[in-house]
Amino acid sequence: MRHSSTASLSAEPDSDRLFARMSTVLRLTGLGRSTIYRLIAEDKFPAQVRIGTRAVGWRWSDLERWSEARPTITH
Repeated sequence: MRHSSTASLSAEPDSDRLFARMSTVLRLTGLGRSTIYRLIAEDKFPAQVRIGTRAVGWRWSDLERWSEARPTITH
């Protein structure tokens, strides 16, 4: 992530990993679960995709694009 308090998304995924689950998204973005769902509803955060019968995740590529579009924090 481009924010000073969060890890880089590009450093996290293995080359074989295409999706991130909610716990990873929460940790990487620093956002709360309800905030993520509110931003999805407002089209300000990538929507999750179904990756199994009862599982959803986020594409790493979508999360990286979202992160790069965020303003950088400077102090």
